[in-house]
Order: sequence, then structure tokens, then C-alpha cells
Amino acid sequence: MESAGHIERGTPAFRRTNLAVFAAGFSTFALLYCVQPLLPEFSREFGIGAAQSSLAVSSTTAMLAISMLAVGSISEAVGRKPVMAASLLAAALLTIASALVPGWRSFIALRAVEGVAFAGLPAIAMAYLSEEMGRGSIGLAMGLYVGGTGLGGMAGRLLTAAITDVASWRAALGTIGILGVVAALIFWRSLPPSRHFRPRPLAVGELAGSFVRHLRDPGLLALFSEGFLIMGSFVTIYNYIGYRLLAPPYSLSQTAVGTIFTVYLVGIGSSAWLGDLGGRIGRGKLLWVTIVIMLAGVVATFARPLATIVAGIALLTFGFFAAHSIVSSWVGLRAHHARAQASSLYLFFYYTGSAIAGSVGGFFWTADGWRGVAGFVCALLVVGVLLALWLAWLRPLPSVPVD
Repeated sequence: MESAGHIERGTPAFRRTNLAVFAAGFSTFALLYCVQPLLPEFSREFGIGAAQSSLAVSSTTAMLAISMLAVGSISEAVGRKPVMAASLLAAALLTIASALVPGWRSFIALRAVEGVAFAGLPAIAMAYLSEEMGRGSIGLAMGLYVGGTGLGGMAGRLLTAAITDVASWRAALGTIGILGVVAALIFWRSLPPSRHFRPRPLAVGELAGSFVRHLRDPGLLALFSEGFLIMGSFVTIYNYIGYRLLAPPYSLSQTAVGTIFTVYLVGIGSSAWLGDLGGRIGRGKLLWVTIVIMLAGVVATFARPLATIVAGIALLTFGFFAAHSIVSSWVGLRAHHARAQASSLYLFFYYTGSAIAGSVGGFFWTADGWRGVAGFVCALLVVGVLLALWLAWLRPLPSVPVD
């Protein structure tokens, strides 16, 4: 049933919404991170180092972070669904174009423009779910959205690695781009129109005031910082694990390294399960546990046996998707006004973490190999655990609804 016009679990609208946002999450992460297993390939083909090669990911996430602040505000004026659909289609077409350009600089330029296109989806999807879903259903819906990002991240990386081995990285990116076009069409046909969205005229002063008010809320600021830390940690590990496993003593193929990304399946499960559980028992009680799980996974990768490394990456992935699901739904509930701006700020921090930590990790790789990369990530996650423990006992200002 539906209460007050909100979408509740078990209804046809709930199923259509989840199909649409799952397809959107799938496409976004497949297109965004399909280049990640190719970083060693870019180093080889273009004669560049690990930190420079990481720009294939970081240039996109940096532009995504910056653009999201504006695009979320635009959606307040023109609506949620049109902006999200246009974003998905544009990103897919730009991925196809990036497979055709000849040089490294032009490739990075297109990847940066793609980051602008991506900006129309993540924050607005969070705002849409916060507006349209019943309070008892939002945790599961957000978890399924995050699960879609997990499946997309896995499929994008795995398909890219496999196609690169049998054809080329250009053929791989073209294939992923075509899948993105299909996902955009599914999204447009499946997502129900907004029922609780009320358009507001674009007023720069008012929008800037919304950002300032969100940043003054210590709880929201802490949640934004958690996004920076967990995403920065996650992307850094995935950026450089290929360099480690393609080299001796492992000397794996691109396809073999790509199969490691199947551990994303545990992230898909953890995002829906723990996202829903956090909504029932309390997000503060669960968030710090998920980040400790991430930290344990990174510590396991210091070991030499390949099986232990893969198990560590699986733990990291399980904890990351659970933490992201909990934090993203918490932001939507805590921000009782201008939710698109709150989601935009969270994802600005989230993708800034990806861009900054993901590239800085390259310098740690050059200086001290995997020990440097993993040590850097452990430091980030220790800060994340301490912040999560503080959030668990945070007493919000009276004007902020208690989760």
C-alpha cells in the first residue's frame, strides 16, 4: 500500500522505481569505472606513470563532483526525471566517443566532459528517492540503487578487461557505451513521474544559502566527510590493485584481474541488506562497523597469498557498499529542506575523495609499492571509524530531525 501518496514496498510503483534506479546505478558506475582496469594498459600504450594514468578516473570524478553542485540545483527548477535521463544518455554517448579519439590528452578531455554529464544522476536520484519513497521503504530502495552501482561497477570492469584481452581497450569502451544507451532507455520508460516534487525558480542567492545551511549542520558535515573517506579509500585500492597483480610474482592477465571485480556481488548484497537494517536498528549503530570491515579488508591485502588479497578486497567491497548505502540514506533523511543540494554536497565530497585520494595513491605506489598504497588507505579509514563513532553519539541541533 502507499501512504500519503508515497511509494511503499510491494507496490507496482516500487518495483518500477527500483528497476529504473537500478538501471541508472548500473549504467553510471559501469561507464564511470570501466577504465579502472585499463590504467596499466594506458601506462603501457601512452608511456605514462601510474599517477598520470589515474587521471582517466580522477578527471571524470573531479568534474562530476564540481558539476553536481550546479546540476542538483537545476533539477530543483526543471524536474528530476528529465535531467537524470539526459545525463545517462549523454554519458553513454561520450563513452562511445572516447573509444575513438587518438591521443591521451583528447581522451582525458572527453573523460572530463563525461564527468559533467554524469552529474545529472547521482544526487538527483538520491533526492528523488527521498521525496517519493515512504520512510519505511527508503532504506531498501537506496540499498537497491547502490546495489545497481555495484553490479555496474563489476560488469563494467569485468567486461572491459575481458574484451581488452581478446580485442582492444577501444572495443571494450565502445561496448560499455552501447550498454549505457540501453540502460538510459530502460530508465526513461520505467521511472514513475515525480508526485512530491515542487519546482522552484533558480535563485542563486537562495541556493547558495541552502549549501551554507547544510554545511553548518555538524551531522551533515560529518556525513559528507565520511563520503570523502570511504570513496577515496575504495577507489584507491581498485585503482592500483591491477598494477600489483599484473606484475610478478602474480603476472595475471587482464581477464584474470578483471574476474576479481566479481567481489562486487558481495557489495550488491550488503548495500540492500545493511541499508535496510540500518534504517531499522539505527544508522549510527551500524556505520562504524561497516568502516571497520573496510579497514580489515585493506589490512588483509598486505599479505602475499593471492587468495588472501582477493578475500581482503571482498571485505573492503562489502563494507564500502554497506557504508555508502547507510550514509546516503541518512543524508536524505537528515536534510529536511533542499534535499537535492544536500545530496549534491554529499556526492561532491564523495567524488572529490575519489579524485584526490585516487590520484594521490599513485605517488604512494611509486614511492613504496602496495605497502604505500594500503598504508595510505588504512590511515583514511581510521579517521572514518573515529568520525563514525562520533556520529553515533551526535545530538543534532533542535531544528534538525533526529534520525
